[in-house]
Amino acid sequence: MDLKKSNAPVNTTTIDKNLIDKPTDNIYEAISIISKRANQINTDIKKELLEKLDEFATYNDSLEEVFENKEQIEVSKFYERLPKPHSLAAQEWLEGKIYHRNTKTDSETV
Repeated sequence: MDLKKSNAPVNTTTIDKNLIDKPTDNIYEAISIISKRANQINTDIKKELLEKLDEFATYNDSLEEVFENKEQIEVSKFYERLPKPHSLAAQEWLEGKIYHRNTKTDSETV
């Protein structure tokens, strides 16, 4: 997943309801699919961030000294400026990049 190349909005934007429910003809199903994808994206981002921040971890028991690492701050700021997972998921949905299927209709046709 390349977050740098995403064209998802960073700020809140309004999306037409008809565009959201167009693939499924059900707004609730579409929102459910988008939210599940947003959870996946959030998990991936969190895992990636923790791996990068783990490189800067210092394991000492001293509470007196707090080191300020500029590289660590830059990494944190980069992830703070990224579009939120729900924006990324909604953009993927609108671009048709999310695969979904209705298991109820699939089992009836078999």
